[in-house]
Amino acid sequence: MTSLERITFTADGLGDGLELVGDLRLPDGPGPFPAVALTGPFTGVKEQVTGLYAQLLTRSGFATLAFDHRGFGESPGRHGHEDSQGKLADLRGAVRVLADRTEVAGDRIALVGICLGAGYAVRVAAMDPRVRAVAGIAGAYNSPAWFAGKMGIDAYRSALSTFLDRYYEPLPAVAPRGGEAAMPGQEPYAYYGTERGASPHWRNQVTRGSLYSLMTFDALSAAELLGATPLLVVHGKVDDYCSPELARAMYQRAAGHKEISWLDCEQHIDLYDVSPFVGQAGQATADFLHRHLG
Repeated sequence: MTSLERITFTADGLGDGLELVGDLRLPDGPGPFPAVALTGPFTGVKEQVTGLYAQLLTRSGFATLAFDHRGFGESPGRHGHEDSQGKLADLRGAVRVLADRTEVAGDRIALVGICLGAGYAVRVAAMDPRVRAVAGIAGAYNSPAWFAGKMGIDAYRSALSTFLDRYYEPLPAVAPRGGEAAMPGQEPYAYYGTERGASPHWRNQVTRGSLYSLMTFDALSAAELLGATPLLVVHGKVDDYCSPELARAMYQRAAGHKEISWLDCEQHIDLYDVSPFVGQAGQATADFLHRHLG
């Protein structure tokens, strides 16, 4: 048996007073428990991917916090806007609120990020000594230099200019049949646009400035700062949305203890809700965290 408590908490470091909304899950039995804060995919909310992995990890003995970042789900902020620095502050706030709970062992806290959340998780883990281990699942380890190299510097800068010119203009997150969307293609729509990803708190809208945030956020450079923080990378061998090349680069560049697990996925979203892949990723993550959190 596990318990679930709705909690609110503020971000660390920005002083904006936003009250973020999260689900704290606790295992059955006496604590204090090792704990995990989870951060998830672009546009994702706590009832979707992070909530699913939180349930798996809580059943494995961890206190978990899945929450809505600013601007998404039930949390306040400019709706649908990807605020990179704000989300880093949100995640530090999640670490703090876990450390303050009597049910949690404050010296045994880890981060788990899925998709875009993996990039935020490694950046916070690299800079926050309270984080004792970090795992990324189907992670987006964004690198502006990598994007510019793939696109060509002129095309990269032109894209940034377009996003800046229309910064707060809304854009569908997903769309069917090749429609314009922040996450184009049938695969994202197959999750977010159907019952698979249904949540009363998810909305199919982001700002164009969110794409500027994604293309300028540097997660990969955190690797060299993980010398004291164990890293697990879990990734699909095939992933058209979060590059296996960048996942391999994150693993190779990480300065400290590191592990990597390649799964036989056919799609990025296989690691959102498809068996057996989610179970494999959850088990690999639980085993890794138990080894490094004690």
